[in-house]
Amino acid sequence: MAKKALTSPATAASANGAPAEGALAADIIIANAPDPVFVSDLEGKILQANDAVSELLGFRRDEVLEQSLSRFISEEETREFTAALREVVEHGVTRNAVLNPRSATGEVIPTSLNASALRDEDGNVIGAIGVLRDMRELDKARAYAESLIENAPDPVFVSDLEGKILQTNDAVSALLGFRRDEVVEQSLSRFISEEETREFTAALKEVVERGVTRDAVLNPRSATGEIIPTSLNASALRDSEGNVIGAIGVLRDMRELDKARAYAESLIKNAPDPVFVSDLEGKILEANDAVSELLGFRRDEVLEQSVSRFISPEETREFTAALREVVERGVTRNARLNPRSASGEIIPTTLNASALRDADGKVIGAIGVLRDMRAYEEVVRDLERSKTDLQEKILDLEKFEEVVVGRELKMIALEKELEGLKQELGNLRAERPSV
Repeated sequence: MAKKALTSPATAASANGAPAEGALAADIIIANAPDPVFVSDLEGKILQANDAVSELLGFRRDEVLEQSLSRFISEEETREFTAALREVVEHGVTRNAVLNPRSATGEVIPTSLNASALRDEDGNVIGAIGVLRDMRELDKARAYAESLIENAPDPVFVSDLEGKILQTNDAVSALLGFRRDEVVEQSLSRFISEEETREFTAALKEVVERGVTRDAVLNPRSATGEIIPTSLNASALRDSEGNVIGAIGVLRDMRELDKARAYAESLIKNAPDPVFVSDLEGKILEANDAVSELLGFRRDEVLEQSVSRFISPEETREFTAALREVVERGVTRNARLNPRSASGEIIPTTLNASALRDADGKVIGAIGVLRDMRAYEEVVRDLERSKTDLQEKILDLEKFEEVVVGRELKMIALEKELEGLKQELGNLRAERPSV
C-alpha cells in the first residue's frame, strides 16, 4: 500500500475526501496556541509549526517546515523522539519527553514534549501533534529551589508520594549520620518504625489534599542506632502543571527542645507554689502537686478540665481576658481568682501567668502561678480588727480626755471663783472701820 502524503490536519482531511471543517479548526487552534506547537509525520518530519515555535527557536517558519526534527536535536534525543512517536502510535499520547533543541543562535533550550496522535479519517495514526514547554524558567526555579534546600540550616528532604527519598541536604546527613548516597533513593521506612511509616503515609495524603502538613512526629534511627525525636513540616512538591508529585519535608531536631521541656516540667512539678499549664481556651494541660494540695482534688481530677470548672462565670471571663493579655504582652500579673476547693471552700488566690510558646515562638498557652491569699487576707483582717480596736480606744481616750479637760476647766473656774471671793472678802475687811 502506498504511503499517504501528509502536510497538515486540513490537507490530510481534504486529500482523503473527508470534511475539512474540523481539520481547519485544528489548524487555527495550532496557529494561535500560546505554546510552541508543531505537527510531524511518523518519520519526524515537521509538517506544520506555529509562530511560537519560531519565537522559541529563532528560525523563520519556512526554515522549520519540511525539516526533520533531528536537525534541531541531538542524535540521542532523535532516538528518544522516535520512541515517543512509537508511544503515540501505541497509546495515542506521550507525556513529558525531554527535548533540548538548538536555537538559531546555538543556544540549547531545555523543553518538555507532550504529544498526541494525529489520525486520518479511518482512525489510523499518521503523525503527531507536539506541544513544547520552554523549561528554562522552570529549570531556573528548580535550581533555585535546590539551592534553598541544599543551603537550608534545617534538615530538608524531598520524597515522592510513595515515601522514596529523592533529595536531601547535608543537614540530613549531619542529623542521621548517614552519607547522602546512603539516604537518597531509600524509602523513609528504612529510618522510621512501621507505625511512623503509616503516620508519614497519612501525612503525605494530607499534603496531597491540603498542600501542607504540620508537626507530624517522626523518630528516625541514626547510623549509631540513636532514636532522634523530630517534628516534620511538609509542603507539596508540584510538577509544571500543578499536580502534587511529592513532598518537601523539613525536620526539626527536638532533642534540645525535649530537654528544655523536661526541665520546664521538672520546674513545674517541684515548684513550691501551685503551678498549672493551660491552652488558650483555658483547658488545664499540666498541674503540680501543690495545685492538688490547694484545691483538694487529685491531679487526674484537674488535668484536661477547663479552669471554668473551678471558678465563677465572672472570673472565667476575667481569666479569658488574662489569657488575651498573655498573648498580647507575654505576661499578666495579679489577676484575682477564687477557685472552689473539693470541700466547697472558696480560696482567694492571685494569678501571675506567662506565655507558653511553641518551637516557632508562637503563644500556645499560659503557665500560671497561683498564690494562696488566705494567710494574707487573715493578716489584713487582723489589721482591720486592730484598726477598729485602736479607733475605739482613741474614741475612749478622746472621751476620757474630754472628761479630764472638762474637770480641769471646772477646777480652773472654781479656782477663779474662789480667788474672786477671796478678793471680795479682802476688800470688805479693808472697808470695815476698826474698833
